[in-house]
Amino acid sequence: MQIRFVTILYLLGFVIVAVGLAVLAVLPVSLLFGDGDAKAILLSALAAIGAGLLLSGIVSHFPRQELRTREGFAIATFSWIAASVFGSLPYILSGVLPYFTDAFFETISGFSTTGASVITDVEIIPHGILFWRALSNWLGGIGIMVMSLAILPFLGVSGMQLFKAEVSGPTKDKLTPRIVETARILSVLYFCITAAESALLMLGGMPLFDAVCHSFSTIATGGFSTKNASIGFFDSAYVESVVIVFMFVGSCNFSLIYISFQRGLRAIFRDNEFVFYLMSYLVALAVVMAIVTGSTYNGDILHSLRSSAFSVMTVFSTTGFATADFAQWPYAAQGLLLLLMILGGCASSTAGGLKEVRVLLMIKSLFVEIKKLVHPRLVLPVRYNGVPVERETIITIGVFLIVFLGVLFNSSIVLILTGLEPGVALSAVAACLTNEGPGFGSVGPMGNYAHLSILAKWVLSLCMFFGRLEIFTVLVLFSKAFWKG
Repeated sequence: MQIRFVTILYLLGFVIVAVGLAVLAVLPVSLLFGDGDAKAILLSALAAIGAGLLLSGIVSHFPRQELRTREGFAIATFSWIAASVFGSLPYILSGVLPYFTDAFFETISGFSTTGASVITDVEIIPHGILFWRALSNWLGGIGIMVMSLAILPFLGVSGMQLFKAEVSGPTKDKLTPRIVETARILSVLYFCITAAESALLMLGGMPLFDAVCHSFSTIATGGFSTKNASIGFFDSAYVESVVIVFMFVGSCNFSLIYISFQRGLRAIFRDNEFVFYLMSYLVALAVVMAIVTGSTYNGDILHSLRSSAFSVMTVFSTTGFATADFAQWPYAAQGLLLLLMILGGCASSTAGGLKEVRVLLMIKSLFVEIKKLVHPRLVLPVRYNGVPVERETIITIGVFLIVFLGVLFNSSIVLILTGLEPGVALSAVAACLTNEGPGFGSVGPMGNYAHLSILAKWVLSLCMFFGRLEIFTVLVLFSKAFWKG
């Protein structure tokens, strides 16, 4: 069986059109504020729409075939690349980021919900560009492919293969038998949660524009802010509390959130991953507070609690907002935050990292193997939510962990060779591979990635890409079995 390139290119054209329409949706904001970026946004939108229609129009003359799983992987991979290429046009044409490397880095950081930035002063950026920056976070959060599933049946193909390739984590929670209905439910839920946060932030005194942009980035666990000091600019315990709650929501399994509306909150606390994630956050918060209360906040418990609660959640959820420069905290606290960054949020959420379900299953597997060493004849499967987990799944998780650490190590070596200090290089790669954004040192919450070399930016762009598609989705394209069938 050969790869069905016609189907891939046909759908890729519509993805590019969707990016162009998303850019066009920013035009009213640009015209409203009149910052002079309207022409660049309009030209960018027309270029993307025209290129997408041309591509789909050319290949539409060739016979198309049903989309299979392998084409789903290809579409998911190439769509993120195409979206980042055409999504970088507003930055380039407006002059905000005139070089393609920087514009691509900022765009893929948005679509991958990473939040790593090469813009040194966001407060002088035109409002239209800032809105596109936040919108790219929001679109990337739910996944361009998942958002597009509702229209795929009208294009003559099935969407389930794309859903398998796009939804993050080792579990694929299919809410309804029909993938179109699944996409609709996720989209409506995503929109409603975003609207709710925007309203709550405005109640706290945040202007409408800032409230919408920060809500886009919060629910997507992306971390792009309209202020140089991020959430810390507003210096509001209320705003920070709202953002903490919605960062937590964004990093939880969305299908579990939907189920909780149907069955009540008790359904959430029956889920092993959610309970493990919540308890891990509370334990990490207690440990970080114990470290920084005396050393950084001179015994001020309330100040320490406020900063620690926000910093631990923004790192654990891989969002990347900031209210404090945790890169200046004691090394013990930084080390714990780095570990939380790598662990990440829940499966089927907008968060990055290894995913809590993988970590939980590996821990359960460890205890099972220890018991088997003591009792060799014991038959004891690993269970998740009371259901036995196939051994093949545990092996796959172990392989994923090895590959993840391999990418982390090798990418860090490359960055060190570009002149970065080892600690900064490791944190930069970890922050991009987990889609967290800020690392430590010069790429910390009060710094950015603008000073890195061109090679370093492309390596980190690749890490963001790998992290968003969870490595295997990309690596499968390099296998002979994928191309030869």
